Amino acid sequence: MLDVKNMTKSDFWYDLPKELIAQHPIEPRNASRMMKIDRKTGECVHSHFYDLCDFLQEGDLLVLNDSRVLPARIYGKRADTGSFIEFLLLEQRGNEEWEILCRPGKKAKVGAKFVFGEGKLTAEITDVLEDGNRVAKFTVLEGNIYSVLDEIGQMPLPPYITEKLEDKERYQTVYSHEIGSSAAPTAGLHFTKEMLADIQKRGINIAYVTLHVGLGTFRPVKEDRVLDHKMHSEHYEIPEETAKMINETKACGGRVIAVGTTSCRTLEAAAQKYGKIISCEGRTEIFIYPGFEFKVLDGLITNFHLPESTLIMLVSAFLGYENTMNAYKIAVEEKYRFFSFGDCMFIS
Repeated sequence: MLDVKNMTKSDFWYDLPKELIAQHPIEPRNASRMMKIDRKTGECVHSHFYDLCDFLQEGDLLVLNDSRVLPARIYGKRADTGSFIEFLLLEQRGNEEWEILCRPGKKAKVGAKFVFGEGKLTAEITDVLEDGNRVAKFTVLEGNIYSVLDEIGQMPLPPYITEKLEDKERYQTVYSHEIGSSAAPTAGLHFTKEMLADIQKRGINIAYVTLHVGLGTFRPVKEDRVLDHKMHSEHYEIPEETAKMINETKACGGRVIAVGTTSCRTLEAAAQKYGKIISCEGRTEIFIYPGFEFKVLDGLITNFHLPESTLIMLVSAFLGYENTMNAYKIAVEEKYRFFSFGDCMFIS
C-alpha cells in the first residue's frame, strides 16, 4: 500500500528497455496500440486506437487540448563573432520579448545580439533570469515571428527522441489551433480527422480546451519526497461552449473523458478554483498525485509516461497506484511503444 504522505519519486520507478521508447510516429496515426483499463478492477484489454469507439457510449464527451506546438528551436550565430547559438523559445512576454533557453549560455549575456535565418530574425538579450533562462527581444525582417518560425524553426522534440522528424505536422494534433506550446499534447496525436468525424456521427461529443504545454513537462522531479515538488506554471483557457457541454454531459449522466494529462489538468484546475466548470482562463500549477480528489474526470486517454515523472503520478491518482504500476509492467512485457510517439491507454 502506498503511503501518500511519504511518497518518494522512487515509488514511481519502473524498468523500461530503451528499445521500447518510440522514436517516430506510427502510420496511420490511429494504428497505435491501446490498453483499455478498468479503474475499479485494474483489468486490461489489449486493443488499437482505431477501436476507441467500441469503448465509448452515446452521450460521452471527449475533451481535447487544441494547443499548437511552436517550432521554437532555432539555430543561428552571434552577430559580432559568428559563433554558433541555439535558442528555444519558451513563452512570449510581450509583443517582441520572449523567455528563452539558449546554448551555449555563456555567449548570451545582456546586450549580446544574434542572427537567425540569414537575417530573417534577429535577437538581443535583455535579461538573465534566476534559473538561467534569458529574455530576448526579437526583430523580424518581414511578416511576423510566427511565420518566420514556421520557415526556419525546428520542433522542440523531447530529449528521448533522437531521430529526426521528417514532417513537422506529425508532432501536431490534427485539431491543433492555438499556437503556444513547447511540447505536443501527445495523447491527441492518435486521432485522424476521419476518426473525429466518425466519433461525432456516433453521438459522442467533442469539446476543446487550451493548455499551452511548457517544457516543465519534461523536467525531472528532483526532490525525493513527492510532496516537495513544485509544478511549473502553464496558461489555460476553457471556452464558454466547452463549459456548457461539460455541465450538460454531467447533468445527463454522460462521461467526461479527458484526452491527455493537459486536458485533465485544465479541467481539474478550473474545478478546484471555482468549485465547478465555468468559462475561464488563467495559469495553473496544479499537481495531481495519488490522494487527489477528481471533480470532473470520468475517463482519461493518455500515453505511457517516463518513470518518476509527474505524469505517471497523475495517472496513478486517477487509476490507482497498484493498478498503474501493474499496467506499466504489462505494457513493458507486451512491448508497447512508450512516450510521445508511443501507444496509449484508455482508463475508465
